[in-house]
Amino acid sequence: MARALCGVVALDGPSGTGKTTAARRLATELGAGYLDTGAMYRVATLAVLRAGVGLDDAAAIVELVSRIDIGVGTDPKEPRAGLDGMDVSEEIRAEEVNQAVSAVSAVPEVREMLVTEQRRIIRKALDEDGGIVVDGRDIGTVVVPDARLKVFLTASADVRARRRSAQDAAAGRSSSPEEAKASVERRDHLDSTRASSPLRAADDAVLLDTSDLAIDEVTAKLTELADDRGLLCNEVAGTRR
Repeated sequence: MARALCGVVALDGPSGTGKTTAARRLATELGAGYLDTGAMYRVATLAVLRAGVGLDDAAAIVELVSRIDIGVGTDPKEPRAGLDGMDVSEEIRAEEVNQAVSAVSAVPEVREMLVTEQRRIIRKALDEDGGIVVDGRDIGTVVVPDARLKVFLTASADVRARRRSAQDAAAGRSSSPEEAKASVERRDHLDSTRASSPLRAADDAVLLDTSDLAIDEVTAKLTELADDRGLLCNEVAGTRR
């Protein structure tokens, strides 16, 4: 009998921990929705860069983000990110966006707008799919603090840098392990020291170090944790009970 996710799994942590891959895999295996909140901030950042708005002009950033349509899909097998109806799934992974996203996501009003939309998406997914896996940097602390399972993924800086470099190479982007390490450490510092919703583990989050774990092992551990928290239910003929 198939097991399905009934509820919310909140996955937080810095880049390179395998968070997004694990979240998509878990959602796929458990027939749940999936939300990459980081993609939403990346879409906003892409819009800011395209409009030529200065990263130090918070008022202009807020005004722009309030006018654009940020669309993200919740299908874990094929997540999409859209800007005003156009698919920008590839563009938001560019290094230019990597360098600017922390500045845009640090603006409190931007976070407020996107968190409101994230909560709407989560409610919709729970109504339609029964469960959703959400990954980001403030999911367990801000977006869904009442989630029954919160996991904060970690990994050493060297491991995360190697993973980021490999991802860039697979996507055709130029990146050395040294450049990737500098990038992830810079992002870690900016995200963990921002005043609004800093990157940190929720007090009741489970800490999971993925440095020496394959993705299958991470997914298996997450499934075990979800089961322990009573988040797995039986799925019979398209229904859950």
